[in-house]
Amino acid sequence: MSDAQPTAAVRTDSVLFSEPGARWRAVAYGPLLCLLVLILELALRRGPVHWFGLAFCAILLAGFVTLQVVAGKRHVSVELTDSVLREGTETLPLESIARVFPEHDEESWDDDPWESARALGELTGVPRRRRGIGLKLRDGAMVQAWARDHQQLRAELSAALERLAEESAPAAKKSADSPAKESAAVLAASADDAENSVVASGSDSAGDVGSEGKEDVA
Repeated sequence: MSDAQPTAAVRTDSVLFSEPGARWRAVAYGPLLCLLVLILELALRRGPVHWFGLAFCAILLAGFVTLQVVAGKRHVSVELTDSVLREGTETLPLESIARVFPEHDEESWDDDPWESARALGELTGVPRRRRGIGLKLRDGAMVQAWARDHQQLRAELSAALERLAEESAPAAKKSADSPAKESAAVLAASADDAENSVVASGSDSAGDVGSEGKEDVA
């Protein structure tokens, strides 16, 4: 007989929105520029070819841009799934978000309260070339999500919260109905016990009366 056990299907969250923060192709821009200069020097032949200088510049530029790409992917990347929102190094469960504030009115002179809230991630504020999105958490606090394409993130986040609310509504209703059903069952059992006690008491009383009648006749 086979000992294989059926495995339950594991639900994987689908990525609804993603911004990488930086792309690795940027590392190649500096070396490609140096290669172009080298080709021009070889083609024109109007002076010495700077092999060492161009190679050194290519390595230096590639290393510097690599650090920027790593930092960008770590600190300014954004990913939204069915269950969490990740902003840089901070991950926020969607269940902890109460609502998404409307976008700031450009014609208004006053700032919205959420615009001074803490930005998600470990940076001190909303990163450059990104726009903030106001969020209210279930504990009452306000924070700012952010993205380069903030309108798409706002739309996807709002839709994800609506789906999460629809999925949690039947479970909440079921959990609310369970105590009521248990209470009804307890009351019914108590009523049955009381009825049985009454019947038993009546039977005992009838038996006592019959015994006393027989003693009187005797």
